[in-house]
Amino acid sequence: QVQLVQSGGGLVQAGGSLRLSCTASGRTFSGYAVGWFRQAPGREREFVGGISWDAFAYYAESVKGRFTISRDNAQNTVFLQMNSLKPEDTSVYFCAVFSKRFYSASDYTRSSDYNYWGQGTQVTVSS
Repeated sequence: QVQLVQSGGGLVQAGGSLRLSCTASGRTFSGYAVGWFRQAPGREREFVGGISWDAFAYYAESVKGRFTISRDNAQNTVFLQMNSLKPEDTSVYFCAVFSKRFYSASDYTRSSDYNYWGQGTQVTVSS
């Protein structure tokens, strides 16, 4: 049974950078797409971006050009590098593993397509 452990996050001023990590234990997520979602108080869960099993990254328009997703399968880790952070990026960020292995989806944005989730980490961007 896979567990996803997240690290990083914290408080940063607008324009700054943070890097989040998502590390799998118990089972490798090599061969699986990994997504990043965020949820702020009073708001619905929002797709941030994801990376396919073969390392193609996808991003929501709101973060495109500012965030970069990468993966290191040898370390069972996926990273979310966040640059040029804005106050509206403030949220709890979750990583999640796509349910199908070696699968190229047409849409990675639906949270219902992911079956393992990290514990979440707070990102706060001050102005």
